[in-house]
Formats: sequence, structure tokens, C-alpha cells
Amino acid sequence: MIVKTRFAPSPTGHLHVGNIRTALHNWMFARKMGGQFLLRLDDTDAERSKEEFVDGIRRDLGWLGLSADGEERQSGRFDVYEAGFEKLKAAGRVYPCYETAQELELKRKILLGRSKPPVYDRGALELTIEQVAAYEAEGRRPHWRFKLDHETPITWKDLVRGEQKFDASLLSDPVIRREDGSWLYMLPSAIDDVDMGITHVVRGEDHVSNTAAQVQMFEAMGASPPEFAHEALLVGKEGKLSKRLGSLGVASFREQSIEPIAVVALLARLGTSDPVEPVTGIEPLLETFDFARFSRAPARFDDEELKLINQKIVHQLDYAYVADRLPADMDEAGWHAIRPNVANISDVADWWQIASGEIEWPDLEAEDAAYIRAAHAALADMDWGDDIWKRLTGALKEATGRKGKSLFMPLRLALTGKAHGPDMGEMLPLIGRDMALDRLSEY
Repeated sequence: MIVKTRFAPSPTGHLHVGNIRTALHNWMFARKMGGQFLLRLDDTDAERSKEEFVDGIRRDLGWLGLSADGEERQSGRFDVYEAGFEKLKAAGRVYPCYETAQELELKRKILLGRSKPPVYDRGALELTIEQVAAYEAEGRRPHWRFKLDHETPITWKDLVRGEQKFDASLLSDPVIRREDGSWLYMLPSAIDDVDMGITHVVRGEDHVSNTAAQVQMFEAMGASPPEFAHEALLVGKEGKLSKRLGSLGVASFREQSIEPIAVVALLARLGTSDPVEPVTGIEPLLETFDFARFSRAPARFDDEELKLINQKIVHQLDYAYVADRLPADMDEAGWHAIRPNVANISDVADWWQIASGEIEWPDLEAEDAAYIRAAHAALADMDWGDDIWKRLTGALKEATGRKGKSLFMPLRLALTGKAHGPDMGEMLPLIGRDMALDRLSEY
């Protein structure tokens, strides 16, 4: 069996961190198993689906490195859904309902008022031909429900949640088609999973009750259900569901100069007992990916953890990987000198300015200013080389008796304008002899 997974977003908005995690886990499982990962655009809602969101989904997945092995669009498959619908109707597994939204809400409130679950009462199945005709004469058009088999328990072994069992009589028959003939999610999704040979469905635990109904849909179509993995939902660092997580996506990550692999590294392990590690490639993450490692407890997403992982990853990145994002005149030596001091690539330009451009000189105490003048004289008499910082500070220590912070800090301030930053042994050769002498001469 070839493992085949799918990510099925509706192009009615941008991807957020929750469905990015779902896409990633589908992609990782397929890649680990040597299978296929499909992008299926659930764009049956013609009014809300936009091409700009379709393009955005493709772009975001591309930025994350989640390449799809194929793409399908539900808007091109309406004839397939119609054929599947007609077969189920002929088999008595779908039926028309004429209640209005207000009437359904009233039924729901009455049941809740009686402390009963708000399960649809199947009143539509009791309608006479005359009642249906009267509704039609009023201008009502039916919505359609899938008729669950109340006699058969719904069971499956979930890859995250373990054995699952539902009593179908405690579930409402799901609405699959609206009054205007447009489709809801449930039936087209099941039909697509059958037609596209989907073997594993990975999604959030908020879909568990949908899965229970869809298991019977698969069976009604004469197909075996795929395997399911329902993951715990993401929560904010405070431990609650956060509206912010619904809007946090690739655009935000890019604005913060977060590396794609940092997002992948965090979301791949979030919700497992495995540590989040600052990897620079996907291979270690694929090796350990296993749904059995995922907890049923909510997975906490923390911006600060992402930033920390990103910083650790940036400190490992090779020059070739980042060269096209660095200042044009920055070479490999410059990158290696500055790399340990940046949290993200957008910080590099500021540090490179220190090495190659104008700086602001801080005021120094008279004693330190005199020390810098002595440093200028010492440097002017030295041959330049990669070890120039070591030789300069060694000579100044011997000449002045200074050591520690009093030896190094005034020099750093005069040469860079900063009290902290890259190792001066690497930084001074980048600054160069002429610029170093010019900066020291300011005092």
C-alpha cells in the first residue's frame, strides 16, 4: 500500500499556525513512509473562496518546504459529488429536510432546556407527501442530511487517541447539502478521499465527531475508511485557546525574520515528549516522527520558544545558505564573525554596518580616551594580520598594565560604538587597518 495523505484547506483566508501544523504532519508522515502528499483545495464555497487565498496557500507551503505531489480542487468535481449523492439517495442514505434555521434552533433550545443532547429528531422522515407539497408550494427548498445507521456502533483505532467508539443514535444526521444545492464539507471530503486513494487523514481533534459520521459515509459508499490521526489542538502559552493563533501565520513569521526550518522544527515536535531541537534540516525530524509520540493534552505554542529556536538555528547556518540575504559586500568571514550575535538574518545589516560603515562614537572618560590614543599609536606601528586583536591587546596590556574589562571595553567602544557584539578577534580584521586607525583617531 502506498501511503497517501492530504492537506485540505478552504481558500477563504490565510493559513494560520494551527493548520500549518496539520499540513506539516501530513507531509512528514507521507515523506517518512515513502508515500505521497496531496494538496486539495476545498473551494466549494464559491462566494468566500478567493484566488488570492489559493495563491497564498501555495506560497506559504512553498516557503515552508512542503512540496505537494499533486493538487486537486473541489470546484472542478461537482459532477462527481452529484453522482455520489444520487447513489446514496437511491440507497436511502440521504433524505430531504424542510425545517428553517429558526425552526431547527427552536428544537435545539427545547432539547437543551430538557437537559437532553441537541440531536436532530429526524422529523423530516415523518413528513407526508402532502406536507412536502405544502412546503414546496411555500417556496421552501430542502437541505439534505446523511442518514446514520443507529444500529451499528461506529468504531476505529485512532493513531493518536486510540480506540474510538460512538453511538450513532447520539449523533445528529449531518447536513451534507444546503437549500441552494451547495455542498457542505462532509460528503465531498469523503468522496474525494475514496477517489484519490487517501490512506491516512491527519487533522485536529475538533473533527472527531465528523469522522464518526464519515466512517459510515465510507461504508455506505462501499469503501474502507482511511486511518485517522486526530491531534490535540494548539493553545497559547497561557494554556487557553487563543484567537491570536487563528491569525498567526507565515506572513507574521516572515515579518519577524523567522527561518522556515525554525517553524518546522517547533511544530514537528510540539505536543510530543520529544525535545524541540534547533535542527537545520528535516531529516532528524522525519526519523523520530511517530503519531504514538503525540499526547492527547493540548499542545502549547509559545512565540518566545519559536524565537529562541530560530536564533539557535541561525547560529548554525552556513554562509552558502544565507549568502543571497546578506549585505552585498559581506563575505564568508564576515558572516562567521557576526553570526553568533544575531537572532535572525534581519539583524545582520546593523552589525555589518559596524564593520564596514559609519558608527557613533561614545564619550569616554579622559583616562580611557588617553588609552585609545595609545592604542592608535601601537596599532599604527604593527603589521596587519588575522591575529591583530590578540597582538594589539597583548602589547597594550604590557605597556599600560590594564587587564580584563579595562583593557578590552574601551577598545571595543572606540572601534564599534557598541559595548557588546561579535568577537573582536574576528571583527577587527573585518573592520580593516585603515578604518580601525580612523576610528581610534577620533579620540
